[in-house]
Amino acid sequence: MRRVGLAPRAASRKCHSTNKSAGLVRKGFRIPHAVRFAVRVQTLRTMLGDLRLCFESFPDRRQGQNATYSMADIGLAAFSIFFMQSPSFLAHQRRLKEGHGRSNCASLFEMDRIPSDNHIRAMLDPASPALLHPAFASVVEALRRPGALDEFRRLGEHTLIALDGTEYHCSDKIRCEQCSRRLRGKDTSKEKIEYFHAMLSATVVAPGHNHAIPLEPEFIVPQDGAEKQDCESRAARRWLATHAARHAALNPVYLGDDLYSNQPLCQAVLDQGAHFIFVCKPSSHPLIEEYISGAELPSHVVRVKHGRSWDTHHYRWMNAVPLRDSKDALAVNWFEITIMNADGKTTYHNSFVTDLPVDRDNVAELAACGRARWKIENATFNVLKSNGYNLEHNFGHGKQNLAAVLVSLNLLAFAFHTVCDHVEPVWRLARSKAGTRRAFFQDLASLTAHLIFPSWDDLMQTLAFTKPPPLPP
Repeated sequence: MRRVGLAPRAASRKCHSTNKSAGLVRKGFRIPHAVRFAVRVQTLRTMLGDLRLCFESFPDRRQGQNATYSMADIGLAAFSIFFMQSPSFLAHQRRLKEGHGRSNCASLFEMDRIPSDNHIRAMLDPASPALLHPAFASVVEALRRPGALDEFRRLGEHTLIALDGTEYHCSDKIRCEQCSRRLRGKDTSKEKIEYFHAMLSATVVAPGHNHAIPLEPEFIVPQDGAEKQDCESRAARRWLATHAARHAALNPVYLGDDLYSNQPLCQAVLDQGAHFIFVCKPSSHPLIEEYISGAELPSHVVRVKHGRSWDTHHYRWMNAVPLRDSKDALAVNWFEITIMNADGKTTYHNSFVTDLPVDRDNVAELAACGRARWKIENATFNVLKSNGYNLEHNFGHGKQNLAAVLVSLNLLAFAFHTVCDHVEPVWRLARSKAGTRRAFFQDLASLTAHLIFPSWDDLMQTLAFTKPPPLPP
């Protein structure tokens, strides 16, 4: 996706899209009446309604007769690109509107008018991404109501929230006042300034669960510094100060890499009444390494089925060790896991610190939870960067906040999709009929490019083959 708007490949997909629409009709709809869905796509509509309220709070600096488009229409137009996973969605809807007087922008996203791409960028640029935080809260609430969040509970009634930083824009030419900067190049005579945007992401994860739920991001700003350790640590403490109280009902355990296992961050978590499991590398924690060296530590060994063979998981731990060499050092509990395959070769080793007590009964689950930190990379960042969301693409940089607002909308689209995967039965059936995620969104884009659906219910039931598509306009 190059920009919010028409992609050059849109015209070449027209014939393909039409064939897909016809194919859905030819396959037939021999679904028993009992299987037809009485349950509607209500949760998605509720979340879209909450998102609309966020957009209505965006600043509108227009004066006089210039306010042709509402801020809600402008925001929802931008969001629809990410949600539909189609760079040409607005262009197709403009053609439908011009030819037939109506479009899916109105019936699905309740937009009165479809603004131009340049107008969308200009109007979203001054808005603070913090105005979208209630929409992230709506996502959590949408999962909490039907009990879908229970699937993420671990260590009793705890929810794991992984923290990690990532970049979403990098260029040596495109920049704004909000850009961080760094020097690139080994040859000092050829060094160039690189401009980038980064954020601290918080994501609900769970071992053994293939979904992740993004929460509000905290944006890393130039004054945080150029070094990754400084800027990410400061952003993490800001995130905890701003958002941890809102998520206290999740009874969170925060996960992070070795960058987070320092006293200021650990104390920031404890000050919020929460818990932590952070990676603890021996090289960065020599005092802890000194404590455990030569000590006779309690241990636990478990054999785990891995494919056709068996792995051996070795655990060791020690409670109440100082996190740093100072009189006010925080006492933490240390544990490690070593995994060996059937040939006796070590395939994984890591150590962690936590404020939770460690013993023989819970060390294996604590280690599994600590390792789940990687899901913020695999189930969140990798999906956002390579599975249709194109997180690192420049959808519009702006001069103030546009890049941050658009990446927040991208995260929200991912979060909305995740909610639908959990709580919308007809959405799940439509996903299963498509076979793959890519095929589902291709069908979604193809159908809405040529047909106008009265509601999300009609669109999802058509994709699920429980209802024929509407007649062409």
